[in-house]
Amino acid sequence: MARQTVSETKLLKILELNGKLKRQLDIPRIPVSEASRSLIDYCQSTPDLMLPSVWGNRHPDPFAEPANGCGASCQIM
Repeated sequence: MARQTVSETKLLKILELNGKLKRQLDIPRIPVSEASRSLIDYCQSTPDLMLPSVWGNRHPDPFAEPANGCGASCQIM
């Protein structure tokens, strides 16, 4: 193979960049207003399980240590 000149190398890089830009033009796009409306709709219709307000009433933790002494399960002999 013949050695490429600097100008040929630059041309190849420009053609490669041009191809990348053409592929980016083919990516489907939507307006920001439509994307934000879609995001708002999703956030309003999907419950966030990380928020305590949607967890409901608090139930006793069966794995927690008893708060006062050994609790109701201790027997004195």
